[in-house]
Amino acid sequence: MGKTPATSAAERAGLTFLTHSYEHDPMSESFGLEAVEKLHLDPARVFKTLVVDSDGRLGIAVLPVACQLDLKALGKRTAMADRQVAERTTGYVLGGISPLGLRRQLPTTIDASAMECETIFVSAGRRGLEIELAPKDLVRLTRADVRPIARR
Repeated sequence: MGKTPATSAAERAGLTFLTHSYEHDPMSESFGLEAVEKLHLDPARVFKTLVVDSDGRLGIAVLPVACQLDLKALGKRTAMADRQVAERTTGYVLGGISPLGLRRQLPTTIDASAMECETIFVSAGRRGLEIELAPKDLVRLTRADVRPIARR
């Protein structure tokens, strides 16, 4: 598997987690749904990590892969961050951005639906690699705010 900054952060924090890998298709444009399909997972338990820009301040939004981000739930002047800015700031490539092990900690908001699951899956920092962990552990490690941010 190889370590990533995300798995290293989880190990340092003493979290209980599993990693799951699959062969990433370079033609895939829906990274989260690709993980659902290839790992045979419930899409309600697989979460995508998006980088947002709220009035010039970057943040992280974590929500189910099958949902859309309700940008207004994060603030009136919130938009998706530029791809290059997101990659440069997080240290990850698009499709492999993890809420864990970021170059610098960003304010994080996790959709409230995560708390209904025993474990959830988020990117482990590389396309084709997911980390499975308890949502309460993800909230604690990222110091996240938990509230509804997804449109179903």
